[in-house]
Amino acid sequence: MSSALPPKPRIIGPKVKICIVASKYNEEYTDALVDNAIEELNELVPHARIDLIRVPGAFEIPVAVSAVLERESPAAVLALGLIMRGATQHGDLVAGAVTDALMELSLKHTRPVIHEVVIVDDEKQAYARCIGATLNRGKEAARAAAAMVDVFQELDRSMPRATPNTRSNSRHG
Repeated sequence: MSSALPPKPRIIGPKVKICIVASKYNEEYTDALVDNAIEELNELVPHARIDLIRVPGAFEIPVAVSAVLERESPAAVLALGLIMRGATQHGDLVAGAVTDALMELSLKHTRPVIHEVVIVDDEKQAYARCIGATLNRGKEAARAAAAMVDVFQELDRSMPRATPNTRSNSRHG
């Protein structure tokens, strides 16, 4: 696990759409994740349109991300939430399911889905990762999103997507 935020990527110039899907559960912490992510995105992607969708809990995040990706084409989606472990394995099961679903959606739609559904053991860890300055996962999510928007814009400039008319018809023998 990292002990500090990654460096800031370069500022993204053109207007892009970024969507944040965040859970409401553990509201003090998830609100802080959202606020920190938006603040950082406003600095890194100053012309971005940022849409915010709130869902009840972490388990509902993937279905909302799926709906967003099927209805629009944002440059990136940030999935933000907090799962606090309890006396049972429920939190770990939810975290695993969310992780698998978000990766599948990212690959299926070839779109960056930034996963910051944080799982913690206690309130001290939650504070450090959601509200604190050193390990703030909201800022980290925004930096990852900006970096991936930059990567995808570069890919679009250097390697346009193939269309049915431009694909190679060569035969391999």
